[in-house]
Amino acid sequence: MGCAPSIHVSQSGVIYCRDSDESNSPRHTTSVSQGPAAPLPGLFVQTDAADAIPPSRASGPPGAARVRRARAELGSCSSTDSAAPAATTCRGRRRHCCSSAEAETQTNYSNVKVSSAEVRIGPMRLTQDPVQVLLIFAKEDSQSDGFWWACDRAGYRCSIARTPESALECFLDKHHEIIVIDHRQARNFDAEAVCRSIRATNLSEHTVILAVVSQASGDHEEASVLPLLHAGFNRRFMENSSIIACYNELIQIEHGEVRSQFKLRACNSVFTALDHCHEAIEITSDEHVIQLHKIHRDSGDNSQTESHSFRYKNRRRESIDVKSISSRGSDAPSLQNRRYPSMARIHSMTIEAPITKVINIINAAQENSPVTVAEALDRVLEILRTTELYSPQLGTKDEDPHTSDLVGGLMTDGLRRLSGNEYVFTKNVHQSHSHLAMPITINDVPPCIAQLLDNEESWEFNIFELEAVTHKRPLVYLGLKVFSRFGVCEFLRCSETTLRAWLQVIEANYHSSNAYHNSTHAADVLHATAFFLGKERVKGSLDQLDEVAALIAATVHDVDHPGRTNSFLCNAGSELAVLYNDTAVLESHHTALAFQLTVKDSKCNIFKNIDRNHYRTLRQAIIDMVLATEMTKHFEHVNKFVNSINKPMASEIEGSEYECNPTGKNFPENQILIKRMMIKCADVANPCRPLDLCIEWAGRISEEYFAQTDEEKRQGLPVVMPVFDRNTCSIPKSQISFIDYFITDMFDAWDAFAHLPALMQHLANNYKHWKTLDDMKCKSLRLPSDS
Repeated sequence: MGCAPSIHVSQSGVIYCRDSDESNSPRHTTSVSQGPAAPLPGLFVQTDAADAIPPSRASGPPGAARVRRARAELGSCSSTDSAAPAATTCRGRRRHCCSSAEAETQTNYSNVKVSSAEVRIGPMRLTQDPVQVLLIFAKEDSQSDGFWWACDRAGYRCSIARTPESALECFLDKHHEIIVIDHRQARNFDAEAVCRSIRATNLSEHTVILAVVSQASGDHEEASVLPLLHAGFNRRFMENSSIIACYNELIQIEHGEVRSQFKLRACNSVFTALDHCHEAIEITSDEHVIQLHKIHRDSGDNSQTESHSFRYKNRRRESIDVKSISSRGSDAPSLQNRRYPSMARIHSMTIEAPITKVINIINAAQENSPVTVAEALDRVLEILRTTELYSPQLGTKDEDPHTSDLVGGLMTDGLRRLSGNEYVFTKNVHQSHSHLAMPITINDVPPCIAQLLDNEESWEFNIFELEAVTHKRPLVYLGLKVFSRFGVCEFLRCSETTLRAWLQVIEANYHSSNAYHNSTHAADVLHATAFFLGKERVKGSLDQLDEVAALIAATVHDVDHPGRTNSFLCNAGSELAVLYNDTAVLESHHTALAFQLTVKDSKCNIFKNIDRNHYRTLRQAIIDMVLATEMTKHFEHVNKFVNSINKPMASEIEGSEYECNPTGKNFPENQILIKRMMIKCADVANPCRPLDLCIEWAGRISEEYFAQTDEEKRQGLPVVMPVFDRNTCSIPKSQISFIDYFITDMFDAWDAFAHLPALMQHLANNYKHWKTLDDMKCKSLRLPSDS
């Protein structure tokens, strides 16, 4: 039911929608499709397929006696009804077996000729197709027959599903406006679960779902409707097999909720059409009050569209209500010269962001909407006006303290409650490389280290073995090997000696006393970044400058990390927190210090030989990637990657006839999203490492959090993550919460792009390990017998 995508303007200036389907048949006989549904989730396009009823099915089905009772109840039938036996004309059923659900779906063929109705919304004339109804009844009985014959009398297209699986499949295929679910007996299926599964789909927002409940006995109080509303039902229908009762219920739904939803979708179509219009348009009310003004500016090859939706209380307009300001007619120049410049000046004073346009569209849609829809849109507007659109909100019921503490510790910049104690670094962060050992060459690497580095391209590479043989200096050795493999010196036009000196300076400014955030972690992130850069789709999406920037960002992303979180530094009033205004404190410090250490001495300045433009581009890319590792924007980065990279890529892969690059390599904004996602995944890839490495990393990060909790208690600071108390903490629970909340969705999205089956298998194995420990009430890294 609905309006076709095309919107037309008649010569009289009336806007109307015209259905692209020429058929007037109200019968919909296509079986449940196994492929994706064609219509868009907004306005549905009629897709009739008027198959004839096979002769073998023309005989009366079981229940013909109820057919005669139905005719008697309805009292009046069309001439077609009286011209043929009721059992053959009013009820013909075809059985379709849904292979995926292995269940029966039945569709009726109404013999009542109902043409598409015309609905008017102001000046718009819209075509409304016959309503589609889905009946979900496990067994045929008088109640299901009552609704069946009511649909037949009203001219609706009606389908019956016997199982939840076939019901969902049928709904996704046909997008019914009304769904009737049998809620009387729970032993057949869970009606509320069926309703929730349908509501979980995007297509259900314009569907009315009716629950059929049993009549309350005389000695029982009538049940509340709240559980039904919470499950997603819109209405409740007391069991009544009378076809008149069923018919009246369906007719009321059609003229109430269904018609309102249809009008709302029509309004959305008009705004979509206006948004894509390339002319200047102004729409006014009957009192000539401007409702919407849209200007399209052309300047050479560049075009700009400004859309303004607002009201002027006293602003009048001399022209007709709806008319294009600019026209290709003969009077276009004079009209444009008279009206366009002044309006452009007036409306150029309003700068409208995309979110403002969305809010204006919703406000306009609210005006003629029913109360329930208007209230729902009010809630939508409240959400859109918040600042953290991408950050999920944890519920207050049965909250997992481990998840709550992780979110509080990693995704906030502190509680802002200062105790007067300031956290001051005890390490001199500006060490000079002149006090370091002389740089070694790649050819001077000891055999034991060289043998380990032969395997550095593998995901199974053991960074802890490299840490041991290099005496906690793995970053220099791994950096020399990886940077050589990617031709970094050639790109930067710097010598290997300069690169070695730079790696030593950077590694010297990592704190070896930190349990986790030390140069071994930096080397691990560098290794993961290099591994991701070797994947085919990543390699095809990035330029060499992007690769070099990613490797440098991974190397410096945690330099001079104090082993404490941003929240701790903000609560302690540290110098860094004050310097960076409590915002992305550590990440800002890492990038600033990395560039300070690099450019202050030409002996380690790897950027000294590249031109200014390349340096600015490279610097911006490095800064952007390091700042992306800050967890407060975690969900924003992941959601943008999914919506801008994953979903378009999936659509283009499905439509493989289009030869285009699904990664959007030609779009710099997509390259930025890919680089951010890559370093984020590399930074927290520990749960995707082989089990032994995963366990070691889990122990190290837990120890660092334990040390922070100890210091917070000593200094009287707010304890950011109370669950990380070394005497009570369950490490398996903390790992499970971290994987569930941060890791799974992010790596699912990254795997869909980069194709990383080995990592996903490690993730599943490691999660199983932690779950096993948690189920056995074990709080340590391993079972006592294993350790």
